[in-house]
Amino acid sequence: MASIDCSHNPMVSVIIPVFNRQCWIAQAVDSVLAQDYSPFELIVVDDGSTDKTARVLSSCGDKIRVLRQENAGVSAARNLGIRAARGKWIAFLDSDDYWLSGKLAAQITYFRNNPGMRICQTEEIWVRNGKRVNPGRRHAKKGGGIFKDSLALCLISPSAVMLQKSLLDEHGGFNENMPACEDYDLWLKITCSQPVGLVSAPLIVKRGGHADQLSAQAGLDRFRIESIAAIMASGRLNNSQYRAAAEMLEKKCRIYAHGCEKRGKLQEAAFYRALLKNRPAITIS
Repeated sequence: MASIDCSHNPMVSVIIPVFNRQCWIAQAVDSVLAQDYSPFELIVVDDGSTDKTARVLSSCGDKIRVLRQENAGVSAARNLGIRAARGKWIAFLDSDDYWLSGKLAAQITYFRNNPGMRICQTEEIWVRNGKRVNPGRRHAKKGGGIFKDSLALCLISPSAVMLQKSLLDEHGGFNENMPACEDYDLWLKITCSQPVGLVSAPLIVKRGGHADQLSAQAGLDRFRIESIAAIMASGRLNNSQYRAAAEMLEKKCRIYAHGCEKRGKLQEAAFYRALLKNRPAITIS
C-alpha cells in the first residue's frame, strides 16, 4: 500500500506488551517501524522479562519508548501503555504477532471515510507452529453490531484493532484481575454500544501453537462466564442483548460445570450451577 498524505493525520500510539519473548519481539517492533504512516509512537511495555528481551529492546535506541514494570500480566502492561500514550488512536500488537506495512494507514483511512466509527480491526493471517492455516468459520471477522456474536468467543484480535483512546478511558481499559480473556471482557463492554469497523485486507500475522500462548490455556470459559455475568449486571445491555447474554451464560455454565463434575471438582461445579439459579430474570422487549 502506498503511503498516504500524513500532513493532517492524527497521532497513533502503538502498544506492545512483552514478557520473555526475546526471539520474537524484534520482528514485532520492526513491523511497526516499517509502517507507511506517520505520526505514530511505539510504546513497548516490558512486563518483568527475565530473558534477553530488555537487551533486544535496548538495541532499538530512541525509535521506541520502553516502559518496564514488575511482572503483573498483560492487562497491567497494556494499561500502563495506555496511560503513557499521547495519541488520539491506540493500536495494540501482541509480541508474538507482526504487522504488514499498510496496517496503520489502512485503518486511519477507514476512520477518515467513516467519521462516526470509534473502533475497527483488520483481517488477519493465521500461522500455527510455523505453517499458515485457515481460521475456522466461527472465527470469521465481522463488522457492525457484533456484541451477540462476540458472546461465544473473542472476535476481535488485539493485534488487529485500532480504537480511540477516549473509548478505552470510558471503559477503564483491561481488567487487571483477569489472567486471561481480558480482551474478551473489554470487547463485550465496548461492542454492546459501539459498532466495529472491518478492514477486509489481512494486515496482521497472528501466530499460535506455542506453549506460552495465553489463549491456549485450559478452562478459559470460567473467565468468559465472569465477563458475561458482569456485563449482565452492569445495566448497559438492552433487552435483546441481555437475553442473548443470559442464554450464553447458561450454556457456558452448564458445559463448564459438567466438565468440573467429570474431573471431580464438585465444589467448583456447584458454584457454576448456583450462578445459573441466582442470576436476574430475563426481561424481553
